[in-house]
Amino acid sequence: MSDTNFTAALPPESLHPELSGLLPVSSLRAEAIARIRNSLRPGQQQMADWQSGPLAISAVPGAGKSTGMAAAAAIAIARQYERSSSRRQLVVVTFTRSAAANIKAKIRKFLRDDLSLPQTGFFVYTLHGLALNIANRHSDLSGLQLENVILITPTQSHRFIRTAVEQWIVNNPNVYLRLLEGHQFDGEETERLRRQSVLRTEVLPELANTVIHEAKSSGISPELLREWSKQTTDEYAILSVAAGLYEQYQNLMRSRDFIDYDDMILAALRVLENDSARYIEQNQIFAVFEDEAQDSSPLQTQLLEILASNREYQRENSSLPTLNSPLSTPNSPLPTPNSARAERPATANSTQHSALNLVRVGDPNQAINSTFTPADPIYFRQFCEECDRIERLATMDRAGRSTRIIIEAANFALKWINNQWLATTKTNNKQQTPDNRQVPFRLQTIRPVEVGDPQANANPAPVGRGLELYTPRDIHHTVELLSQRVIELFGEDPTKNSAAILVRENRQGRWLAEALTPMCKEHKITLYDVGERDRRSHVPQEILALLQFCDRPHSPDYLKAALEALVQRQLIPTQDLNALASLPEEFLYPGPLAEPQPETEQKAARLCRNLLRARLELPLYQLISFLALTLNYDQAELATADKLAERVNQQIAGNSSMGGMLSALSEIVSSERFEPVETEDSEERYTRRGQLTIITMHKAKGLDWDYVFLPFLHENLIPGRFWVPPQSQFLGDFTLSEVARAQIRATLHEESIIPDVSQAWEVAKNLKTSEEYRLLYVAMTRAKLLLWMSAAQKAPFTWSKPDNLQEQAPCPVFPALKRQFPECVVNLAAMSKQV
Repeated sequence: MSDTNFTAALPPESLHPELSGLLPVSSLRAEAIARIRNSLRPGQQQMADWQSGPLAISAVPGAGKSTGMAAAAAIAIARQYERSSSRRQLVVVTFTRSAAANIKAKIRKFLRDDLSLPQTGFFVYTLHGLALNIANRHSDLSGLQLENVILITPTQSHRFIRTAVEQWIVNNPNVYLRLLEGHQFDGEETERLRRQSVLRTEVLPELANTVIHEAKSSGISPELLREWSKQTTDEYAILSVAAGLYEQYQNLMRSRDFIDYDDMILAALRVLENDSARYIEQNQIFAVFEDEAQDSSPLQTQLLEILASNREYQRENSSLPTLNSPLSTPNSPLPTPNSARAERPATANSTQHSALNLVRVGDPNQAINSTFTPADPIYFRQFCEECDRIERLATMDRAGRSTRIIIEAANFALKWINNQWLATTKTNNKQQTPDNRQVPFRLQTIRPVEVGDPQANANPAPVGRGLELYTPRDIHHTVELLSQRVIELFGEDPTKNSAAILVRENRQGRWLAEALTPMCKEHKITLYDVGERDRRSHVPQEILALLQFCDRPHSPDYLKAALEALVQRQLIPTQDLNALASLPEEFLYPGPLAEPQPETEQKAARLCRNLLRARLELPLYQLISFLALTLNYDQAELATADKLAERVNQQIAGNSSMGGMLSALSEIVSSERFEPVETEDSEERYTRRGQLTIITMHKAKGLDWDYVFLPFLHENLIPGRFWVPPQSQFLGDFTLSEVARAQIRATLHEESIIPDVSQAWEVAKNLKTSEEYRLLYVAMTRAKLLLWMSAAQKAPFTWSKPDNLQEQAPCPVFPALKRQFPECVVNLAAMSKQV
């Protein structure tokens, strides 16, 4: 399908050819629906006009996806009231909990204020929340007994992955020996030990972690991976190794009653394999609306398509395929995605596709999760192409968020990157036509809104030039220029506007927060470092520190860690903790001949003694909650502590002891991404007026600010370079994990052959390059009034050593922007003369 067709708008009348068979909407409600529709843009109106069948909406940044979807959902619910007396619901699915809360509030407002309807008739879920809900309702079919299982979010350092690696090594000594030999090995014992350590602690855990997420989320079993491995000829049999690690991990998870997020989706699909359960679930739903569809994995998409299938249509067309994949065990993944795709109700076949009541809204150009999750924009692109063939593709290309110069810069960057990618690919593959499916962007231009747009202050006037391009001497000069501009912008009324600094890495954010703190204090500007706040893994960490002290109060290290936590929470004054911790007994229980303790020291000692007393007097299962109260946690932190306590108590049930609790907590702190409980809207917290927010580009998706700063735009980070860590170069000029990922993706994308190692490594490079450029595009389109961009001449090679400055090439897009928008290049020499 051509890019032109992809962005062609869908005529409203083609969205509901079935209208003649529907009951009329009452006149009063019809007027209310018309008012809502007239308040929307053309692209949003096409969504609101939906009545049945599939619909793909491809939207640009700032087009108002969530507002359009909320309006369309409210209108669909109103029509359902008129159409039927049944209690069937609309299911709205989005990517994050904060987005789910936001869209739920908007739907309720439309129902209450505009349509005068009860605020019911719909559910809003995250994808995993929807799956867990289905699995929980049919626990006999899903195999998930929620009171007995433990949900984890493992990293490559998790003990299950480490144990899977060790078990695989024991079971496959010959393959492990081949990995140990690598390309060259002289048998020297020191080198052997070094390679063993690298394989056990880095290479194999990384391979396991990558492939488990990639394969499991796509419905690929270890057995299928082994079959695919037979089609490859690489010397290490990478996919076969990955299959073995995956199998060991699955066995460990089953034996301990642990599940991960992918197991939720698989459990829901096991339920829907059952005809009766599928009928029950489908009978409760009249349609499914999905937001951020570009971020869905193949199995998540499959789940939504089954729920959105028109059961009446299926019953009347008995030849229509349904999901009948043989799922024999509760934890066994689905078979090949290609076969599952052939069996499910939605395919490219327009007759079968018309059985879906499914609206999917997304932007393939904002797909920024595909290099660390199985989400790939190719799947949403395919859905759009299928809908386009049956004239059910609509676009939302009008955006009112940003001033025109920012829109022009984003559009230019998109086209320039695509042209560069195609030129480079053509040069590197002279015999092959570049694969347009893998270009970083769809040619989807952001357009300013038209005159009379309903959005207030759409495409606002720019502040200053609207786009400012700087080339500072180094990162310290960057901070000076950024600080100066922040002071100017916040100016007379710091509470009037919002601003954010978007960074590529959390380490950059930490460095910036430290560098900007004095300026923000002096000018009374609130500085909010999201990376620091998000480390609410401080809850497990602080609880662990206090429990370790309670268990071994005479350990100087544990005492000091506990005192540091108390100082951090401002429960005791800052003081010389090393002096206090050096003699624990004297500090905690000074004798009659000891020198009198200062008041600050007495306060710290009293609090520590209270902790030890609680350890003796309280039952073990109440300790975490008590410590959370002692640490004076806020509402969100208390909820997170309760979640942590429930998790730990469940994990040590049957073997309740302080040692077991400490072991479970240590595992969570060291090897899991423990997700905090949010009790306030995270979007509001990040975008408050009068606040300078430091946030990563990834986390900024879906948000916007009046002023956006993008410092440190260097080639070594965007698009970055794939590199092989020196310690693992004995295996070759590639990493096993990225080769395996690329080989799996190639098969999922129905390519004719699985690429060899060198080809897969090139594919992996292209995937990363494409995603990094999409990340930059997302960052640029967060700005409303001013986009400030800089690439310093000198910057660290790695931000773990920010003082080690050297010449750094800018991100390739940056010089292109300077050439395209010369009027936006800031003359630093002239600025210095003015100063």
